[in-house]
Amino acid sequence: MSDSVLNLAYLALGSNCRGETYLPAAVVELSQHGRIAAVSKVWENPPVEGGEQPNYLNAAVLLETDVSAVDLCLEIIPKIEAKLDRVRDPNNKYAERTIDIDIVLFNNDILQIEHHRIPDPDIELRPFLAIPLAELNPDDTHPVTGETLAAIAGLADASCLWLRSDVDLQTSLPNQSNV
Repeated sequence: MSDSVLNLAYLALGSNCRGETYLPAAVVELSQHGRIAAVSKVWENPPVEGGEQPNYLNAAVLLETDVSAVDLCLEIIPKIEAKLDRVRDPNNKYAERTIDIDIVLFNNDILQIEHHRIPDPDIELRPFLAIPLAELNPDDTHPVTGETLAAIAGLADASCLWLRSDVDLQTSLPNQSNV
């Protein structure tokens, strides 16, 4: 990383196709673009939409990076997803996926990057987003609502989530301290 501005990118990771392999691999790939400051636990949940398909494994990562939100969203994340075998089906937005990486918060910015809205409008609606995000930095605030991530997670219905303690993203961090 250069000496330019350091950004805090809160990223949601999801997989319903060998997530035990692809989530840790995504953390390794993301670490090539900054410092992984925190990783959440891994949570399993049934698909929200899209019919019959495997459950999802979800987690969140806090990436300290000098990369802009635009470059992260439009260049780096698609390259990582492609490297990790993500195939997008234009006819089925809910198709199974090896990895899905989304910027859900970026600094305290409010952004629209193509079809991506930051902050992600589903943070308050989706426990699989809210709970892992709160694990990263519970006292950080949502730039629109002003609520802490802990408060948002506290309102989430966690009954649809199961902790996957057998998938530990900490062990996939490549020699980074203070995580």
